[in-house]
Amino acid sequence: MKPLMQVACLVALLPCAAATAQTPDYTADGRLIPPNDYREWIFLSSGLDMSYLLLPPNLLRDSMFGNVFVNPEAYRVFVKTGAWPDKTMFVAEHRLASGKGSINRYGKFQTDIIALEIHVKDEARNPGKWAFFAPKGVEPAEKIPETAACYSCHAQHAAVDTTFVQFYPTLLGIAKAKGTLSPAYLKEEQSTVATPGTGR
Repeated sequence: MKPLMQVACLVALLPCAAATAQTPDYTADGRLIPPNDYREWIFLSSGLDMSYLLLPPNLLRDSMFGNVFVNPEAYRVFVKTGAWPDKTMFVAEHRLASGKGSINRYGKFQTDIIALEIHVKDEARNPGKWAFFAPKGVEPAEKIPETAACYSCHAQHAAVDTTFVQFYPTLLGIAKAKGTLSPAYLKEEQSTVATPGTGR
């Protein structure tokens, strides 16, 4: 009976382990502890040399990939509702791009991490619900002040709840179907619709 009881106890613990949420974790003074398992989260998309500046990105820096991950709990809610729940966490991992290595002759592949950015929805901590962090390695990161340009940029151009869903092809269709695209994004999209005779 004893082995059976042990098995029963282990089975009883499994749902608890599976239900462990991947939510924001902070130090006592409010700094965000970077999640060390984000590469096991849901991969949303990867962009190459993306820039919101007017100058071509390669004139400013080396070629770079940006990989975006979101915590699984938030992803599952978004798939059902087209909206991000509280405690959503995005990690943008920026890696250098190289075309020289091994047998590669054309194209580019990812190499070293050069920066991380974390976008967190934590309504109890942030007046605007969302906050940005830029950790360096595994060290806890202070919140980027809400006066920073990243906040206004996301508010003005993001497709869903200050997040750039327009760049995540597996999610954009869900947001359209659920009717959660922001008015600002829809207006911006209408202004870029092709006009007859312009070639755009």
